[in-house]
Amino acid sequence: MEHSFAAMTNSPDGELRYLDRTSGRIGFDVTGPPDGPLVVCIPGMGDLRSTYRHLSRSLRGAGFRVACMDLRGHGDSDATFDIYDDEAASSDAVALIEGLGGPATVIGNSMGAGAAVIAAASRPELVTSLVLIGPFIRNSTASIAIRWLMRLAMGGPWSTRVWLSYLPMLYPSCRGEDFDQHRQDIEAAMRRPGRAAAFRRTTRTDHTTAWNAAPQVRVPALVVMGDKDPDFPDPASEADLIAETLGGTVVMIPDGGHYPQSEFPEATGPAVVDFVTGLIHRG
Repeated sequence: MEHSFAAMTNSPDGELRYLDRTSGRIGFDVTGPPDGPLVVCIPGMGDLRSTYRHLSRSLRGAGFRVACMDLRGHGDSDATFDIYDDEAASSDAVALIEGLGGPATVIGNSMGAGAAVIAAASRPELVTSLVLIGPFIRNSTASIAIRWLMRLAMGGPWSTRVWLSYLPMLYPSCRGEDFDQHRQDIEAAMRRPGRAAAFRRTTRTDHTTAWNAAPQVRVPALVVMGDKDPDFPDPASEADLIAETLGGTVVMIPDGGHYPQSEFPEATGPAVVDFVTGLIHRG
């Protein structure tokens, strides 16, 4: 299947490109050697593709071609879509893999992990392996009261402000020198027309489809979890459950939060690179 790529403009980490979809465009960039094995990275809700800035560098250094996409209504992707859930993000990732001549390893962080799982289950010929970082592939196990409070906090015109205030808490140990700039970039993206409404719709994502798809995954999978990830009551148990369901393995990042690829790139990068290069060598 052919997919249309719109004109390219400059981007700090590569060329910003657009994947044309039925109701809008998905912003992405591609870096690394043109003939390298393909890796497609899907960020989480409220984040940008630049969340993979450190991990992408590690993968490029190992010879991989890395494509990082923005979710619908986030970053450089349009906010003209009707649907903003796991399945929509998965369909965009699949279209990107097809357009770039996959197959690919798919890396998903947070909500992006749910999209990655659906892609692997629905299009196994396009997905060679999965890396799931701080993965939300099932609905929260937090109490009903906490879930309703979060829905209320993210459900109104104040949602952007709430998210930007909550974001630092997801980096419990080390925010890094570029965290403030990354947060400013997120804020600037969310202030663009239509983005706040798209973000609110994304917060209502139900992960049931991803969880139901997980037992159907037949490709190697790595679960990377920060052991202080505040989004999970017990990060280690969540990682073990997901890995057991997928038949995968777990790497815990000591002191890491929800974004270990940014918080502790010196630990996360080698773990991911070792996993994907090991699969190539075994293959």
